[in-house]
Amino acid sequence: MDRFTRSYSIVLGLFALAACALWLHSTWQPRVWEINRMLEADPLVANYPYQFRVLSLENGVATLLTPRSPAIPAIQFIPILYPQLAGKDQDDPAMVKAQADLVASQRRAMDLVGALPDVQSVAWTLDLRWLSDHGVQAPANAFDANAGR
Repeated sequence: MDRFTRSYSIVLGLFALAACALWLHSTWQPRVWEINRMLEADPLVANYPYQFRVLSLENGVATLLTPRSPAIPAIQFIPILYPQLAGKDQDDPAMVKAQADLVASQRRAMDLVGALPDVQSVAWTLDLRWLSDHGVQAPANAFDANAGR
C-alpha cells in the first residue's frame, strides 16, 4: 500500500471511529432504558394504549414523549387510541372519559419519573413520529418541550 492510500485509510478509519463514538454517546442511555422499563411495569401507564416513554435524561431533566399538545385537539388522536370513538363528539361521555384516562395516565407517568432521585423536573415533548405514523399532522410550533413541571 502506498503512503497516500495508507494515510487516507487511517484518516477515514479515525473519522468512522469518531462518528461511531458520537452516535453511541447520543443513544447510549442505560438510565433512560431503566426508567422506561419502570414505566412499562406500572399497571396504569402500561395498560394505556399510548406508551409514555422517556426520550432523554439530561442534567436532571427527564423529557417524556406525549401525543398531547394544545395545538392538536384531543379529538384528533383519541380515536386512534380508541377506534370505537371515531366520529364521536368531543362532549360525548365516552370521549370525555377517554380524555380523563389520558390525563390520568400522563400524570401517573410524570409522577413516577418525577419521584426518581436523579430527576429534578419533567418536560414534555410532542411525539411527532407517533402522530405522523397515525396520520396526524402537527403544526411546526405544536409543543413547547420546556413546559413541564
